[in-house]
Amino acid sequence: MEKQERKQEPRREPQGKDEVKANPKVVETGKKLKEDIDKLVDEIDDVLEQNAEEFVKNYVQKGGE
Repeated sequence: MEKQERKQEPRREPQGKDEVKANPKVVETGKKLKEDIDKLVDEIDDVLEQNAEEFVKNYVQKGGE
């Protein structure tokens, strides 16, 4: 079989006047989403600490299913 070659286009770096600047609204939304995800992960950790054995038992396959 013939190998396919992957063409890579050269990266364009921002130059001088065309510098890319972060949109403040996007940055703020990203921070808010990160906080929400962190809270959710903390909540999951708390549940697993309290009910780890029960949680694992619910996901153990029974009867070779």
